[in-house]
Amino acid sequence: MKEPTVRVQKIRRDSVKMRLIIFGTLAVLLLLGAIFSKYLTPYDPYLQDLRNAKAAPSAAHLLGTDRYGRDMLSRVIVGSWTSIFSTLLLVAVITALGTAIGVFCGWHGGRTDTVLMRISDIFLAFPGLVFALAVAGVLGGGLHNAIIALAAISWPKYARIARSQTLALKETAYLKAARLAGSSTVKIIFKHILPNIMGPVLVTSMLDIGTMMMELAGLSFLGLGAKPPIAEWGSMMSDTRSLLSTAPWVTLSPGIAVFVSVMIFNLLGDTIRDYADPKNRRR
Repeated sequence: MKEPTVRVQKIRRDSVKMRLIIFGTLAVLLLLGAIFSKYLTPYDPYLQDLRNAKAAPSAAHLLGTDRYGRDMLSRVIVGSWTSIFSTLLLVAVITALGTAIGVFCGWHGGRTDTVLMRISDIFLAFPGLVFALAVAGVLGGGLHNAIIALAAISWPKYARIARSQTLALKETAYLKAARLAGSSTVKIIFKHILPNIMGPVLVTSMLDIGTMMMELAGLSFLGLGAKPPIAEWGSMMSDTRSLLSTAPWVTLSPGIAVFVSVMIFNLLGDTIRDYADPKNRRR
């Protein structure tokens, strides 16, 4: 009975590795496309040609043109820079901020831990996007303010994970030995704690990329994110939603770009989570 079980585990591991290669390659291609987006556009994404406004998809304009005659394929391609890297910046900020707060609270404890965790409870009690709308509205909109608004309400998840992992490590024998050996708090955190808690934190951040991309596009769609004429997928959908019945390609093109990007990052995040699962790494 043991041999079939081993064979099933091997098949599962090989399947996870194959999915990791496929989705990792797609994510890398997406990032490379965003990095070199300025060189991949067939037309100037900001060049207006009113004589060719709202042209249907054709050989000359594969995704058609918008109300100002701008090539939609070029705008979707160049919009990947703003949409994708704004999302990655947001995820990096909330990962670093939440992890730092969580490690600090878990290591030091006391009144500061209690206050910060109660604040995180308040943030977690509200629907994330609704809270972000309120914060972005107070800040006045704009892409930078949208990132700040989402960062302000998204860090508690990472703080909770980092805090729980730090509390568990804090009581281990080797950390107690390191403290008895005279290691400083900074050395213990950077040499022993962070390397051991980054696995769950990084998996969570990978799974969060798709969610943050949707929420950032949602804020832009509601007018609280990127502002026209900046090519950003959520803003492009918002600016053209009135044309959905007459020129649907104008609105659907950035929408499909958001869908494909979110799907790739979500599938990559799920695969990384499966790969990090000890059950799939048994020999």
